[in-house]
Amino acid sequence: QVQLAESGGGSVQAGGSLRLSCGASGYNISGSCMAWFRQAPGKEREGVASIHNLFGQTSLVDSVKGRFTISQDNAQNTVYLQMNDLKPEDTGMYYCAMLQRGNCFFLRVTEFGDWGQGTQVTVSS
Repeated sequence: QVQLAESGGGSVQAGGSLRLSCGASGYNISGSCMAWFRQAPGKEREGVASIHNLFGQTSLVDSVKGRFTISQDNAQNTVYLQMNDLKPEDTGMYYCAMLQRGNCFFLRVTEFGDWGQGTQVTVSS
């Protein structure tokens, strides 16, 4: 079973950048759909971006298009989320997960599993 570990979170001012990493162990994720989700205090977890490296496809939700990029390094068994031009509304705990069933690009929380422990991102105005 895969274990996922997120890192790279922190506190930045609006307009700043962060790169999150999701390292996988115990399983080769090169052929899997991987995704990033986030959860702000008092809000439901929401999908941010997904990638299916096998098909060379990615998906981003509208609120982060043009600012975030998802990528995967198969040699490192790691998925990244590059976040630029961060906004206060990007604040939250960021999690990575692997698709268990369903469509990779619909980013339905219930279709993903093997959640990591999360990494906190705080953006101040």
